[in-house]
Amino acid sequence: MRKPVKRKPTVKRKSSRKKSPFSGKFLSIGAFLLFLLFIGIAGYHYREALAYYFSFRSRHELKTANTTKIEGARIFQVLSKHSSNVFGLDVSEYQGDIHWEEVKTVEDTFQLEFAFIRATAGKDKIDAKFKHNWSKAKEYGFVCGAYHYYRPNENSIKQADNFIKTVTLKKGDFPPILDIENLPKTQSIDSLKVGLRRWLTKVENHYGVKPIIYSGESYYKDFLKKEFKGYSFWIANYNFFVEQIKDDWLFWQFTEKATIPGIKGPVDINIYNGTPKMLNYSVLQ
Repeated sequence: MRKPVKRKPTVKRKSSRKKSPFSGKFLSIGAFLLFLLFIGIAGYHYREALAYYFSFRSRHELKTANTTKIEGARIFQVLSKHSSNVFGLDVSEYQGDIHWEEVKTVEDTFQLEFAFIRATAGKDKIDAKFKHNWSKAKEYGFVCGAYHYYRPNENSIKQADNFIKTVTLKKGDFPPILDIENLPKTQSIDSLKVGLRRWLTKVENHYGVKPIIYSGESYYKDFLKKEFKGYSFWIANYNFFVEQIKDDWLFWQFTEKATIPGIKGPVDINIYNGTPKMLNYSVLQ
């Protein structure tokens, strides 16, 4: 039997190239300069809104640290560009106790006219603040809409039943709203679409009107736009440089960082794609 030959261990040679002490610094400086460029472009783009924002805020103390000055200027500019449209907010139990008597304007300038209020989620969740928010919003003159947060991995019919037993809609209310944001973990996309149709059909049969569908723009384009033609859509898009509502959006949720008197923390703001007169044709008759 041959004796095993012992091999000398391979010695790895260290690279003779020395790392430049300046390479990391240059990368950091480059990233910082890009950041400054972005701030400069944004500042120039919103220069008129910023001028108003700073002059206004110099007379009124900022109520929250959650809204940056640039975002506040964007909110003002987007609302200004839609001055002939109708503005509203959407809330749930996550906003806590809302003082509806104080909820009147956004940026102390633009009147809020409607409110979307979460009613239910999944097959058995009822929003803890729904009844209070629904009654108080109506008391203070808001056009109201109730929405259901859809959970893709739960039975769609049970979810529809949960919404139906919780929400009573009357003349002047918005149609029921289905909020779909997440992809399923235990089923295919095709199965998800079947479940959504089952929810929509059952709810439509109960209330006698087609529901509105809420989702993010990417989700809408990828999974909903072609498959659910004939439905009206409420679309979320917070893109910093998108400033106009699109023709195929009935509502646009353009920010989640607004400051509203009577509500603690940031709030979602929405734009209706039409005039106050047109809004009358978008509610239950």
